[in-house]
Amino acid sequence: MPAQVYNSIEEEIKALKRKRGAVILAHNYQVGEIQDIADFTGDSLGLAQEAQKMNAPVIVFSGVLFMAETVSILCPDKTVLVPDLEAGCSLAAMIRPEDVRKWKAEHPKGIVVAYVNTTAEVKAEADYCCTSSNAVKVVSAIPEDREILFVPDFYLGSFVQMKTGRKNITIWKGYCHVHVMIKSERLAQLKKEHSQAELLMHPECGCLTKSMEFADQILSTEGMVKYVRQSKAPEFIVATETGILHKMQKENPGKNFIPATNQAVCNYMKQNTLEKIVLSLERMQYEIKVPEPIRKQALVPIQRMLEISQ
Repeated sequence: MPAQVYNSIEEEIKALKRKRGAVILAHNYQVGEIQDIADFTGDSLGLAQEAQKMNAPVIVFSGVLFMAETVSILCPDKTVLVPDLEAGCSLAAMIRPEDVRKWKAEHPKGIVVAYVNTTAEVKAEADYCCTSSNAVKVVSAIPEDREILFVPDFYLGSFVQMKTGRKNITIWKGYCHVHVMIKSERLAQLKKEHSQAELLMHPECGCLTKSMEFADQILSTEGMVKYVRQSKAPEFIVATETGILHKMQKENPGKNFIPATNQAVCNYMKQNTLEKIVLSLERMQYEIKVPEPIRKQALVPIQRMLEISQ
């Protein structure tokens, strides 16, 4: 029987999705052509929550590995595939479960708050998870007399410490290699050049504390996307990974979006391609399955976060 001939790779992906009963989830930092063929786009936790609502038995997650692990933790009955096993995360790699265990041994009454940008093994050692949008709320819910270890992002942790006034918080010195490329001096220059523009910053930015005085909004990726829909500003300076600009421009064609720097590109995110998605669906590769003991442990801090965030 001759092989099926398709007019485009997008058409081939649609056919493979029907064959596998699959849906495609894509993070806001993915390249535009992947966002355009995805069933849902969003931030990592939002996509994982979306996956929980779906009846589809197969989920192709186009993002980075820790995000696919979160889907596996929340959806153990689904087959979770990623297009590329090398799509890791430099921030998540900066904290190991043994690092957390050592701190807990030294602080037996301490509380560990893990940013969702961590591996399943690290989440399994945590007491609470948090996102960039709810980190302040999660930390504020912890009794003030309890010591806190915040992992792994130093800049988000510093922002949380500033907003909550917590003194008894140890902040891990991890960082996103993309967000540290964004400099306060450049943002100040862009604000002068674009007087009508609003500056939107992600709390992972290394220059966050220096730039807060002239930042209009400090938001998660999905928070940024939602904000620009309702803002009346004609222009936005966007201080996060450049992949998000595709979605913003597509949803708001009459507005102008200026990257804080064109160098803010995550090479891990960009390892996913349409061709790799085709192979993932054709061969049912590469499956991400969090082992059940780790999954059960990691689910606890995620559920605690969701309860606080309601």
